[in-house]
Amino acid sequence: MNIIIALIIFSIIILFHELGHFLLAKKNGIKVNEFCLGLGPTLVGVTKGETKYSLKLLPFGGACMMEGEDGESQDDRAFNSKSVWARISVVAAGPIFNFIMAWLFALIVIASVGYDRPVLTSVREGFPAEQAGLLQGDEIISMNGSSTHFFREVSQYSLFHPGETVEVVYKRDGKRYTATLTPKLDQESGRELLGMNGSPYREKGNMLETLSGSFYEVRYWICNTMESLRMLVTGKVGLKDLSGPVGIVKVMGDTYDNSQSTGGTGFAILSMVNFSIFLSANLGIMNLLPIPALDGGRLVFLLIEAVRRKKIDPEKEGMVHFVGLMALMALMVFVMFNDIRNIL
Repeated sequence: MNIIIALIIFSIIILFHELGHFLLAKKNGIKVNEFCLGLGPTLVGVTKGETKYSLKLLPFGGACMMEGEDGESQDDRAFNSKSVWARISVVAAGPIFNFIMAWLFALIVIASVGYDRPVLTSVREGFPAEQAGLLQGDEIISMNGSSTHFFREVSQYSLFHPGETVEVVYKRDGKRYTATLTPKLDQESGRELLGMNGSPYREKGNMLETLSGSFYEVRYWICNTMESLRMLVTGKVGLKDLSGPVGIVKVMGDTYDNSQSTGGTGFAILSMVNFSIFLSANLGIMNLLPIPALDGGRLVFLLIEAVRRKKIDPEKEGMVHFVGLMALMALMVFVMFNDIRNIL
C-alpha cells in the first residue's frame, strides 16, 4: 500500500508539471497532440477534440506533445510557428508549476504543524558557539550573509559547508550581534561542528507567518537541491549517491510506514505531503538545468533565438536534444540499477 501511495504522489507531481506546459500551450493557441502520464507503450487512451489523453505502461514521467515541437510543421498552430516569448512561456510553465505545487504543499504543512524557529536551545560546551558567547535563546538571523528562517537552515549550512569559517548574525533581546565561528571536529561523530543546538519541534504562527513560511520552506528545498548539485559537480559526492524514481518511491514508502507506526495515518499523510515539497521543488530545479532535452536546455535555445532575433536550425537543435535525451536515458538506467542494488 505504501508503494502505491508513493507512486500516486509521484505521478501527481509529474502530471502537474506537464499541466503547466499544457495550459500555456492552449493559452497560446498551440495544438497539443497528446497529453500523457508515464512512459512507454500506451495502456489506455481517449481522444477529446484534437488531443489524445493517455496512460503509459511505466509510471515514471509524462509528456505534453505539441505539434511541431521537435520538427517542421506547416500547421499554423504548431509550436515553432508561435513567437519566441510564447514558446518560452510554454517551456517555463512546467517548472513554474512545480514551484507552485511545492508552495501549496508547504502551505498545508506549515498551517498544520508550523515551522522550526532558528532559536538556540543550547550551545555545546567547548565548541565555537559557546566560545564566541552565543547563548540559549539567541535567534540566528543569517550565516555568511544567507538569511535563516528555520533551524534546519543552520544545520543545512554546516552540512553543505563543512569546515568553513562562518559569520553568524544573531539576535538577543532585540539587538543584533555578529560572531565569526570556525567549526571544531567532534571526535564522537567525526563531523566538524559549530556547537549550536536547536529544537526539531515546530510552532505555529499567524496567517502572515504561515504564508511567508511556506515560501521560505520552498526556498529551503530549492537551496538544498542546488547545494547537492554543487557537491556533485565539485566531486564531493559521486554518481553512486544519486537516487532515481525507484529509490525515491522506496524512500517515500519507508517514510510512510515509519510515520504511520509513529503517529498514525494522519501523521503519515502529512509526512508524505512534506516529502512532496522536496520532490516538487527538486523536479522544478532539475528541469531548469541547461541540459539538452530538459526544459532548461530548450530555454537556452529560445533565449539565444530571442537575442539573435533569428531561429536556430530546427534540425540542428533537434539533434542536440536527441543526444541529450540519449545521455539522460543512459544516466536513468545507471541510476535505476544503482537504486535496485541499494534496495537489495
